[in-house]
Amino acid sequence: MTDMKINFCGVDFKNPIVTASGTFGFGMEYNEFAPLAEYGGIGAKGLTRVPRAGNPPPRIAETPSGILNSIGLQNPGVEYFAEHIMPILAEYDTNVIVNISGNTVEEYCEMAEIISATDAAIVELNISCPNVKHGGLAFGTDANVVNSLTKEVRKRCKKPLVVKLSPNVTSITEIAKAAEDGGADGLSLINTLLGMKIDIETKRPILKNNTGGLSGPAVKPVAVRMIHEVHNAVKLPLIGMGGVMTGSDVIELMLAGASLVALGTSLFAKPDLIYDVKRDMQSYMERHNIEDINTIIGAAQMW
Repeated sequence: MTDMKINFCGVDFKNPIVTASGTFGFGMEYNEFAPLAEYGGIGAKGLTRVPRAGNPPPRIAETPSGILNSIGLQNPGVEYFAEHIMPILAEYDTNVIVNISGNTVEEYCEMAEIISATDAAIVELNISCPNVKHGGLAFGTDANVVNSLTKEVRKRCKKPLVVKLSPNVTSITEIAKAAEDGGADGLSLINTLLGMKIDIETKRPILKNNTGGLSGPAVKPVAVRMIHEVHNAVKLPLIGMGGVMTGSDVIELMLAGASLVALGTSLFAKPDLIYDVKRDMQSYMERHNIEDINTIIGAAQMW
């Protein structure tokens, strides 16, 4: 028998497969394709302090081996989620990871407090947001800002706190260490890579927002490299994501250092992908005589 159970930040997951925030709605949308109980956990759509309509369309563009998106955090707001959506999700046999996005430290702290009062398992801090009090530069690009933000949210958050790292930085290990020193319980990576696509006929970007976040298979090698680097730089457990399409991809990210692995863009192409992924992983474990999935975390051997 093979064992896929993972304990992540003190929370028990029946398997290491979760979903990436922003790709899975609030979960119920996918339940008709595969029961939410098939997943170890689900990442809810990113929440903001107040409701947001998101960016004007077009806000999705297909690219070779991926997609660009500039949805703009369309969501009903954290209070609506806590009151109306989280109680429904709590009835499913899976862990709920709640992603929060803010434009000020105060917004992040308030949202962490609100989510702490729900049945959510983990709070995920999206630090790829513009810091409006410091010129609009993303929180996640400055190690000092990441450290101070994590410290403040940690004081107000009663759930395990996971910081989601942006790959759009010079040194992701520097940012990871800053989050660790600030009191994060875990890290998730990578968020999308900043990209653009231009229509050569109109000579304008396809996306109304001009730029967007690139996800899908094209980013997987970047994700593997960054997960490996961060795993070797900090002592925190990691949620890995970026271009995962198969069970083999999940194994690869776990070998690089991820404890949990998220499906994202791949679910747009195959909403019931979880079945294939779990079957691939089971086959791998049996083929390599692996009884406990935990033994492969960070087990890749460099030349």
